[in-house]
Amino acid sequence: MKLEEIVRLEAERSGIEYAALMAFVSVETGGLGFDPETGKIIIQFEPAWFKKKSPYTPSGKWSLNGVERQKAEWGAFDEVWMYNRVAAIESTSFGLGQIMGLHWQRLGYSSAGAMWDDANKGIDRQVWQMVQFILTSKRLLAALQEKDWTSVAILYNGAKFREVAIKYNRTPYDVSMSQEYLKYAA
Repeated sequence: MKLEEIVRLEAERSGIEYAALMAFVSVETGGLGFDPETGKIIIQFEPAWFKKKSPYTPSGKWSLNGVERQKAEWGAFDEVWMYNRVAAIESTSFGLGQIMGLHWQRLGYSSAGAMWDDANKGIDRQVWQMVQFILTSKRLLAALQEKDWTSVAILYNGAKFREVAIKYNRTPYDVSMSQEYLKYAA
């Protein structure tokens, strides 16, 4: 099933407008949940979160990881996986929605590993996770329904989303969301 079809089904199930949900999905990872080269799930390992979750783990290449290419992200993840698997998953955002594993309880999973395994089953499960994440936040859901893209950006990616966009020479999240919404609403 195509991504657009999956998103349409989840939009109908959740009551979220299709164009708004599709914009959200498109902007977050460019519509990719798995790396086309390796087939692995798209990840972003967060060293600062791992240090909080596993403070006594010896430093390594993982502690220097930034927003990198998938090869570097996976190298850091694989390194910390050897020390603390749960902390590795909880400290990593993954899949289409780039939802951090530390949100496993919020999404109704029995463990971080169960969330990870479910996301690895396919794009449909990753879209489901995104929708559950939205539905479990009244503020995020309201911002998405009101098409308040700045609030969506702040609530999903943090208050410094514009600074991050400038740092990586990207279009700010709220601007991208607005553009994608107009594309899918047409």
